[in-house]
Amino acid sequence: MKNKEFEAWIRSELDSIELALEALVPADSPAGLGEAMRYAVLDGGKRLRPLLVMAACEAVDGDAEAALRAGVAVELIHAYSLVHDDMPCMDNDELRRGKPTVHVRFGQAQAMLAGDAMQALAFEVLTPDSGMPAALQARLVSLLARASGHAGMAGGQAIDLASVGKPLDEDCLRDMHRRKTGALLECSVRMGAACGQASPAALEALCEFGAALGLAFQVMDDILDVTQASEVLGKTAGKDLDANKPTYVSVLGLDAARQHAHDLHQQALAALHRSGLAAERLACLAGLVVDRQH
Repeated sequence: MKNKEFEAWIRSELDSIELALEALVPADSPAGLGEAMRYAVLDGGKRLRPLLVMAACEAVDGDAEAALRAGVAVELIHAYSLVHDDMPCMDNDELRRGKPTVHVRFGQAQAMLAGDAMQALAFEVLTPDSGMPAALQARLVSLLARASGHAGMAGGQAIDLASVGKPLDEDCLRDMHRRKTGALLECSVRMGAACGQASPAALEALCEFGAALGLAFQVMDDILDVTQASEVLGKTAGKDLDANKPTYVSVLGLDAARQHAHDLHQQALAALHRSGLAAERLACLAGLVVDRQH
């Protein structure tokens, strides 16, 4: 796929995603809650997860409107997780997407409520009164709930908090990040595929793609945390090192971590090839993950 064509697709999809978020995240929630929610999710972000949803849906010739709702829902879950992760009881960070974190801007109580409300809104978005078959609603809700709960993102964050200052081998580190970061990225691919039809073999390959991509994203995060400045990242650089958290760089070393990201990228592309689907946009998004600078 030509770069210009892919860039035009991204611009078009991002416009749709932003318009949907603008419309679905309320401004009129009581006591300033809506303002905090919109601050958390509307201003900035790569939107990788909804882009993966849309690209996977396209690969299986699925329902684009259902995929847009799924993309909004997964982005709301991602945004809520960042709000909570940044709070003093978690990572205690004051910078996110180049601006003060939600708890710094609005206070800890309002930040907690904003995250709670975005989590609930995600599932409301997936269950409209009309326009989406009930079976598809149930499937999307199930996928997102599992990826964001104890078996996925929340469970990975629990492992992360329990691992501060403790040595982890590569297998344990992989399990933590497969849950904390990878589960939601893999879920994005699964949700997009659920909006259409794919053979069992193609679906299995898409899941393998999502799993490899999810780990590659985290490896790159760990690399960028020690190689880029806060101004580039839009968040505090070196935070994991200062907090004595295990990362792919601390466990493998910088050069080996870079090689691992490359290997995971190749695994992701190989899985796409096995799927037999026309999934060029997914392949291009995988390239963005490992080539990014922030």
